[in-house]
Amino acid sequence: MGKIRIAIVGVGNCASALIQGIEYYKKPKNTESVPGLMHFDLGGYLPGDIEVVAAFDIDKRKVNRSLKEAVFAKPNCTKIFCPDLPDFPVKVLMGPIFDGVAEHMKNYPDDKRFIPADENPVDVVKVLKDSGAEIMINYLPVGAEEATKFYTEAALEAGVAFINCIPVFIASNDYWIKKFEEKNIPLVGDDIKSQIGATIVHRILTKLCMDRGVRITNTYQLNVGGNTDFLNMLNRNRLTSKKISKTEAVTSQINHEIATENIHIGPSDYIPWLNDNKICFLRIDGEIFGNVPITLELKLSVEDSPNSAGVVIDAIRCCKIALDRKVGGVLISASAYFMKHPKFQFSDEEAKKMVEEFIEGKRER
Repeated sequence: MGKIRIAIVGVGNCASALIQGIEYYKKPKNTESVPGLMHFDLGGYLPGDIEVVAAFDIDKRKVNRSLKEAVFAKPNCTKIFCPDLPDFPVKVLMGPIFDGVAEHMKNYPDDKRFIPADENPVDVVKVLKDSGAEIMINYLPVGAEEATKFYTEAALEAGVAFINCIPVFIASNDYWIKKFEEKNIPLVGDDIKSQIGATIVHRILTKLCMDRGVRITNTYQLNVGGNTDFLNMLNRNRLTSKKISKTEAVTSQINHEIATENIHIGPSDYIPWLNDNKICFLRIDGEIFGNVPITLELKLSVEDSPNSAGVVIDAIRCCKIALDRKVGGVLISASAYFMKHPKFQFSDEEAKKMVEEFIEGKRER
């Protein structure tokens, strides 16, 4: 059915896992059972149909380098599971910095932090148009509100679909939704929900409690890791949207009142030697029959960036289907299933059914 031409904003760990995955799944051992993907063939599109045609970053170790080099350049530290990448005919270009680099990062070792390049930003809209990009993937750091809005406007001006993988509220914001509807451009977001990550596990366990008649009294989710995402989030001022996104993803599954002070969800700390390994500590306290207490505790350890890459591959292909069908505006089903903070929350079971119906053409969005 042809290629799916994408532009990537932020060539960090998540982009590295995505690009490695696109190549890795070009020759799967068994197409009937492919780990990490909703479907190997999704609406007629395979993972290998995705082609990166433009990439933007601000780090001097990536800007003006080939995409192949940039994917493995520091401070990237995710697992390398597909080292033999082709020589992509794509050079990483300098984007505007805005609020993309947290001030405190300069106090950390070079291999762990962003180092801005001394370059002028390119004309992003022109690059998008010249490259023939159809879909833009936003992988900017958490808290990059102004930078995300800039790239969102660029996507609108260039007529490019937008997948917002970070917790800046675009696809759940009426202002931006209206703009994408007016231009009939697909929009998916906000804040990617990993394959088996802290949020999806917390949501499923919360829904299990509700379905089994447990009343939740307290819950927390604490996450630690050693990638640039966790280093960036040491600045708590950048976490407002992140905490809202993660908290609402869980509380949307609770069918009774729970006081704000009885639920805590969010990053806990940065541990450099963990690199891209993310560890989640989760607890749910509740009451069962006869108001008898119950406590559930769980530890999840996972490589953070590959954990989200397969979900993004599925989101890209759903976005391409919308482009083929000339459907614009926020994709309700894809956003509900793939993202933590969609405009409309559904149970994961219901959201999956909606996505399947969208793929089959049984629902518009």
